[in-house]
Amino acid sequence: MPSARAVSALYPNSAARLLGIAWLVCALSWPSAGGRPAAAAESATQPAHAVMVPGFWDPRRRPERPDLSRIQTIRFLTATDYPPFDYTGPDGNPAGFNVDLARLVCDEIKAGCTIQVRPFASLLDALNDNRGDAVIASIAPNADTRRRADFTDPYYRTPARFVARIDSRIDDVLPERLEGKKVAVVAGTAHEAYLKTMFTEVEVRPYPNAEAARDALRAGAVDLLFGDGIALSFWLNGSDSGGCCAFRGGPFLESRYFGEGVGIAVRHGNDLLRQALNWALFRLWEKGSFTDLWLRYFPISPF
Repeated sequence: MPSARAVSALYPNSAARLLGIAWLVCALSWPSAGGRPAAAAESATQPAHAVMVPGFWDPRRRPERPDLSRIQTIRFLTATDYPPFDYTGPDGNPAGFNVDLARLVCDEIKAGCTIQVRPFASLLDALNDNRGDAVIASIAPNADTRRRADFTDPYYRTPARFVARIDSRIDDVLPERLEGKKVAVVAGTAHEAYLKTMFTEVEVRPYPNAEAARDALRAGAVDLLFGDGIALSFWLNGSDSGGCCAFRGGPFLESRYFGEGVGIAVRHGNDLLRQALNWALFRLWEKGSFTDLWLRYFPISPF
């Protein structure tokens, strides 16, 4: 179950592994072809009309169409250790949200498309060694990665969300409404820092890992859980939650804590490709193709 690989910075030791395990467990119950979630697969705790599909593009800032005739083939690089964003499919080929999005981008640009798999830690080095043209592997732009590559506009972000038990009377998560409430959070994460800064009247309860924090909520030891919205969306939709809980309130997207989002990396100075990718991503969102892809992978919206 995914969250941006940016979340690995929040859970540096086990994020990708835990998210992937949870997603694979959840995927067993998705009734769609090819092991992918159906767009209508909604938890009983969230009615279908409540599905929120995020838009990460400003319709008032339409990118100019670059000279796409100069782009014949795009060699994408990815990894396969971060389901459902990137993983090895049943046929042994790379699969996932990032992989499907890369193919849609190539179709939009009308360019050939190859997708090569490499260990995640080697992707930017391979890009700069000209072994590929672009990296689509849930890499978050930050001070370190920007020194090594340029990035497109974000094509997704990882929101933070509150979760409460189904029988909870809490329906509003404004700071002034949560005074004295016990909130579970994973210790040492940006989520804990955000709570301590923005929700000063709550009783923050740090737990060593996401599983322990979820167990505390399920057992009623805390009133709320605050954490990665994408990870939590898959937990809520999976059998492990037992239908205990649901999101409360809206997403939190403060970039100082939760990052700027995730983009496609290109070599420094490759402005033509970066602009082409930005144009294609905007077009896919404008046409509804991005929305269709999003709904296939996110049965409960993290937004």
